[in-house]
Amino acid sequence: MDESIEFRRKRLRFRSWHRGTRELDLMLGRFADAHVPHMTADQLDRYEALLASADPDVYGWISGAKPVPAPFDSDVMKLIKNFNIRT
Repeated sequence: MDESIEFRRKRLRFRSWHRGTRELDLMLGRFADAHVPHMTADQLDRYEALLASADPDVYGWISGAKPVPAPFDSDVMKLIKNFNIRT
């Protein structure tokens, strides 16, 4: 596997565990540990864009308290929501 994609995966996993709010750290950190190693480059792009969003927005989207905006309503968001419902 290409080193740069592995480095990117490690960076995204780190960012997922260090969001700033403990609830989101747990939601995204556990998700990233389980799914980021298997994501395609396109999925990593979508996940990285999601991580650039504000914590209250991301938490609201995942919890269902806020509607997911079209740019973030993707396969990655569906994976996150399904993962957090099951765990």
